[in-house]
Amino acid sequence: MNIKRSIVLRVRVAFIAVALFAGAILYKVVHLQFVEGEKWAAKSESINFQFRQVSATRGNIYTADGSLLATSLPFYRVVLDPLVAKDDIFRSGIDSLSYLLSAYYKDRSADSYKRMIADARINGKRYLILNRKQVGYQDMQKMSSWPIFRNGRMTGGVIFEKVEKRYQPFNNLAGRTVGFINEDKYGVGIEYSFNEYLEGKNGKALFQRIAGGSWKPVFDAADVKPDDGFDILTTLDVNIQDVAESALLRQLINKDAEFGSVIVMEVATGHIKAIANLQKNKSGNGYGENYNFAIGDQGLTEPGSTFKLLSMMALLEEGKVGLNDMVETGDGTYRFYDRVMRDVKNGGYGKISVREAFEKSSNVAISKLVEQHFGHSPSVYVSYVEKAGLDKPIDFQLKGEGVPYFKKPGNNNWYGTTLPWMSIGYESKLTPLHTLMFYNAIANNGKMVKPMIVQAIARGNQIEKKYQTEVLKKSIASEKTIKQLQELLEGVVKNGTAKNIYNTEYRIAGKTGTAQKLIDGRYTQKYYTSFAGFFPVENPKYSAIVVIDSPKGFAAYGGDVSAPVFKEIADKIYSQDLKLNSKFPIGTYVAQAGNDFPYIQAGKVDELQMICNKFGISNHYNGQGENWVKSVPQVKSIQWKTTELESPTVPDVSGLPLRDALYVLENKGLRVVYQGKGRVKNQSMSPGSPVQQNNVISLILG
Repeated sequence: MNIKRSIVLRVRVAFIAVALFAGAILYKVVHLQFVEGEKWAAKSESINFQFRQVSATRGNIYTADGSLLATSLPFYRVVLDPLVAKDDIFRSGIDSLSYLLSAYYKDRSADSYKRMIADARINGKRYLILNRKQVGYQDMQKMSSWPIFRNGRMTGGVIFEKVEKRYQPFNNLAGRTVGFINEDKYGVGIEYSFNEYLEGKNGKALFQRIAGGSWKPVFDAADVKPDDGFDILTTLDVNIQDVAESALLRQLINKDAEFGSVIVMEVATGHIKAIANLQKNKSGNGYGENYNFAIGDQGLTEPGSTFKLLSMMALLEEGKVGLNDMVETGDGTYRFYDRVMRDVKNGGYGKISVREAFEKSSNVAISKLVEQHFGHSPSVYVSYVEKAGLDKPIDFQLKGEGVPYFKKPGNNNWYGTTLPWMSIGYESKLTPLHTLMFYNAIANNGKMVKPMIVQAIARGNQIEKKYQTEVLKKSIASEKTIKQLQELLEGVVKNGTAKNIYNTEYRIAGKTGTAQKLIDGRYTQKYYTSFAGFFPVENPKYSAIVVIDSPKGFAAYGGDVSAPVFKEIADKIYSQDLKLNSKFPIGTYVAQAGNDFPYIQAGKVDELQMICNKFGISNHYNGQGENWVKSVPQVKSIQWKTTELESPTVPDVSGLPLRDALYVLENKGLRVVYQGKGRVKNQSMSPGSPVQQNNVISLILG
């Protein structure tokens, strides 16, 4: 009996325990479902569904004439949700789809693609990137008609995820100035400095978390549409930029120099038409645009003899000297306290006029004059640095501007030798842009304008913000002094250290500069060479500065190294600018029959008509719109004949400048890559051959 009673008791206890445990589980289930159900459902929803950012389309960057410098092109990541397609759609389309994927990507066989997709379907994978290579818009459109894909996202499972890439049609032209910005919002150039306008405002869309932790959009459209970025209209001229970069690169290679920089600016407006920066690659092979020496900290250097212009301005404005006054340079050496000032010419220049001292760039003459007249009042001399706007940053539109360095009287680092050495371009540091701004003011009859590289922010045809030319100083000196300085600068080219660039076609004014480089506290036999000036002298339109660092070879002075680059750039600008070139006065050219006509291959009709009209050449066009035309010479006129860009064959673009070749070929649907500078010499696809979309054509320029 006792044993039976014990067994029954144990069974009852076990039953009660199981019942209590089951009751607890049932209670928890009911509690979770009915009491906390909404809470956990919301949490699950928040884990698997989220509103995520949809990027706005970044704005474009344009040159002054509307040529595209940078844009965002849409590319697409091809993704498949293998579980979406029903069995009949999947079975009927998988073989053809796999074949098309293999033929397009050429990275694996059709069977390999089929296995990859089928395995993902079997394993329940909801997000399969078919290939890491992103496709362009036209290819995406073509893929949309492929088997399975043609059923769309909801019944076929294909997802074309848009990814925008920044593209510069002119490759690295003005690359550092156009710049970049990375995911951390760090960058350089216009892309970085104007990012707040370019980036736009991102939108939002609902995304779902899928296997593997990836996210896919639930709907095609965004819930909050992104607000696309504004466009930036720069002051740059792509033709002048190309000329500047080409001329600089040739001289850098010729002199095996470390780096060089060129800035070309419009005198009246301060509009920068070109900024070129090239530096020897770390490997020692070739040059690249790795830093903006024109405006940045690394471009801060002792300017050398280009600074003598400021010394002359101070001397003339204070009435201390006249241009024909004489100054003794002796044997080309002069001692200031414990340091010896030297002229480049061995034996010195003897007794010369102030004019000759500037033209020959005599260190002894300029430093003696400045010490003689400002030695007891150096603050007066330094005040002219301030009047010239050289003592502080310009507040340029691009971020990263270098801050000028000047010593001031009374400071601990002001010595007895500071003033004479400052007078010839040492004991101070300037960026090339500061020096050019000063020279531009001399060209502009004393009016100093602020350099600018962006003239407007726009969206489509609507201007959001317009940047006007800003006058920093109405006049940095008297009219008399400015005229004398202009005269001195032209004399340098006629008779002095830059007479190698003198020409009779048009007049150049400027000053050479050569400064020994200070390395680890010691002056070395490496030089920083420069030439700053403007042209044409009678009515200056452009100012420019060329700097070249550490040229090698015997002739390593500004007149030998930098001045020729200035002249090459000036020559090409002068020859291309009809308003400057007086060789063929506008409106006086009388067209005759035969070979007297200028050779015109092809171009936009509005541009060709403008050129002919300015030269007084009779020309006729019966078409409409901005069509691409070829010239057909008549007896005493030119007839413009429309060329159909839509024809399905490759055009002959030999002899065309790059800008026109790009216009013609891209209108044909061709992708263009090119090498070299100048006009088209060779093209990879034969004229007349059939055009297929996204064919790549290579151009050789020369």
